[in-house]
Amino acid sequence: MTVCSIDLRVGGEYHMVFVTGDGTECSFRGTYLEIERPTRIVDTWLFEGWPDAEAVETVELQETGGVTTVRMALAFRDQACRDHMTRTDGQEDSWDKMEDYLRSLVDAR
Repeated sequence: MTVCSIDLRVGGEYHMVFVTGDGTECSFRGTYLEIERPTRIVDTWLFEGWPDAEAVETVELQETGGVTTVRMALAFRDQACRDHMTRTDGQEDSWDKMEDYLRSLVDAR
């Protein structure tokens, strides 16, 4: 990650940039619309590579019995934007990598 700027308050903005293994720069930015600590964040979401595909992202955290479940949803303004995201989604790969990393920490104990 080459840029990570987060102003976590309603009206605050975030900007994150990372570089993929093949050298492609990916930049995401948005504005926080709702924050319900510690369980919910709603923000605008924009991947700068798709400037016409802005969405509203909702992240919800729910803890039950010592296990936290994360739910994320992106609401695009139209079907074309949603279809574009579905065809090129890198989010699942990112979550899979995070899961592998967290499991490695638990296994190391």
